[in-house]
Amino acid sequence: MPQENRERVLRAATSSFLARGYASSVDDIARRAGVAKQTVYHHFPNKDELFKEVARDLSQRVLIELAAPGTDLRQGLQRFALAYRQRSLGAQGISAFRTLVPEVPRFRAVARAMYASSAGEMVRRLAEKLERAMDAGELRRDDPRFAAEMLLSMLAGLDRLKKLFGVNGEGESEAHRTARIVDCFLRAYQK
Repeated sequence: MPQENRERVLRAATSSFLARGYASSVDDIARRAGVAKQTVYHHFPNKDELFKEVARDLSQRVLIELAAPGTDLRQGLQRFALAYRQRSLGAQGISAFRTLVPEVPRFRAVARAMYASSAGEMVRRLAEKLERAMDAGELRRDDPRFAAEMLLSMLAGLDRLKKLFGVNGEGESEAHRTARIVDCFLRAYQK
């Protein structure tokens, strides 16, 4: 039951934070989760920790794709890239971006910790995958962290701005655009 309650609190907090930002109240989160306010505090000592955990949880779902075995580099990167784009450019991802960014100036320490456990962790894990590919001779030797940051920038960058400003795409399917981005990245790092 405690684990089930924790998951209910996380789902409710995600929904609340995406709808209202950090201004969401713990009372509202508890109500949405169907638990007592004390149950929220039992699992998360304060709202900052709950907010960080929501951000970390949203990014962890994408990281699973990096760990999937049994595919070549291109297929693995495409699977990860598609999951990343769906998560970060989908309605929930854009809502999360709109929610998190305005809070950064008010909560600098929390923001740094959230970055480390979400986007920072994604860069770290992607860099490890790219470094293994470099070691195996699948990619030319370069700074794997920079390569990871470059790929993530290519995957979200301008497309995120388009979504934020309500600019529609050119009719290209998500899978096709993602494949083009990955192929462009791989050409930049080919041996």
